[in-house]
Amino acid sequence: MKFILPVIPLAVGFLLDALIGDPYSLPHPIRLIGKLISALEKFVRAHFRDLTAGGVFLALTVVFLSAGISSALLFLCYSVNMWLGAAVESILCYYMIAARCLQKESMKVYRAAAENDTEKARAAVSMIVGRDTAVLDRDGIIRAAVETVAENTSDGVTAPIINMALFGAVGGVFYKSVNTMDSMIGYRNEKYEKLGKFAAKLDDVLNYLPSRITALVMVLSSFLLGFDWKNAWKIWRRDRRKHASPNSAQTESVCAGALDIRLAGDAWYFGELHKKPYIGDDIRPIENEDIRRANRLMYAASIIVLLVFSALRAYVYGSIFLW
Repeated sequence: MKFILPVIPLAVGFLLDALIGDPYSLPHPIRLIGKLISALEKFVRAHFRDLTAGGVFLALTVVFLSAGISSALLFLCYSVNMWLGAAVESILCYYMIAARCLQKESMKVYRAAAENDTEKARAAVSMIVGRDTAVLDRDGIIRAAVETVAENTSDGVTAPIINMALFGAVGGVFYKSVNTMDSMIGYRNEKYEKLGKFAAKLDDVLNYLPSRITALVMVLSSFLLGFDWKNAWKIWRRDRRKHASPNSAQTESVCAGALDIRLAGDAWYFGELHKKPYIGDDIRPIENEDIRRANRLMYAASIIVLLVFSALRAYVYGSIFLW
């Protein structure tokens, strides 16, 4: 029991996400963090002349409040009863993992494309990408969905798992608060260049190791799933730095190589064309089934990361208890 108890919340959280996904009708910690970020953005713009300093204030306030409130909640629950604490921590872990949501939203694109309904597919993909989707054709829509699944395999699934395995649910909340800030204000444009700079850099730091661990695990997953693992390894080594972010191309390059397709390239954001290099080789045309394949790759990698880091957590915490 001393070895099992430390991993119960993470394992239960992952299973809950796999079975039911995000409850759209219930309050979600990430949505609450998003509202906090929006409120603080208005406050900073109104009270800070130096938006760079204001961005530091915003980021530190968000992470300390998010981690502090979740820590206090878990402390109180564990003080009342060990199993109450484990139950609440399991729910927090469940909220931090987005595998089922990622699969569900990307498969909406898959089904619309399968029905040859380009407008419906475009509307579906617009919900999961930050780029302008009006200019995308059918292949571009599918490519955007595959890229999103590949990139968010780390951001939305394995990185939270790794942080929660190392630091418990509070580590997951801390990570997701930073990741949410990056997705909301971490843009390199006139509006957010200064305000979001600190949050974006903090997100880069937190994702540096998880993105690379995930990429290597995805190569192994490619082998287990019968994908082109040799090409996955080749493209990862060649293209993993072909992105403005030091982390985003890590998993995208593995996915592109594993599926023998080409991802990335130029994209429009807020009406402005951004020139981007391609990732992967155009060995074959992208097809709708690649969305399903990307999800299989995501789940395989996530399960391996969960098992490995849960075992590590069980060993470390079990050894401490035994000592």
